[in-house]
Amino acid sequence: MLSIHLGDYPRSIYDTETYFRNSYLDSWFEDPMAAQMIKGVDGSELIGPHNIISKQLGSITPLELSGGVKTLLLVRNLPNMVFNASTCGDNCARWLLKIGKEQDVLVTLYHIMKFPWRHFEIRINNDGRIVRNMQEFVGATNDFLDVDE
Repeated sequence: MLSIHLGDYPRSIYDTETYFRNSYLDSWFEDPMAAQMIKGVDGSELIGPHNIISKQLGSITPLELSGGVKTLLLVRNLPNMVFNASTCGDNCARWLLKIGKEQDVLVTLYHIMKFPWRHFEIRINNDGRIVRNMQEFVGATNDFLDVDE
């Protein structure tokens, strides 16, 4: 299940860009979901672990992927760690939900992410409640985030 901690979490990796640069493995790109996430978020095609075709940039390496895709790959491949999902745009929300359907993961958020599905299940780590739609999720963010800033 996808669990979200709203706000600061003691063991969260905030700088996902640097963490990815220094920890990703070629084997991560053998996972079919990696190709789907790269296509779905960046609109790029995964050819191999060192070759991704971007419509805007041509041939790129994993280091040139968007911050969102890098964070998704970290969440997918290092599920026992906690990553800052606020580095992701809303186009990553469906992928966080998909990853959460396959494995238990915890991420932090510092903003209201727009989840695209009408019904979903997310555990709010701060208090353990399960939210099942955007209205409930926004209610949880009101309890734990300073959304007025």
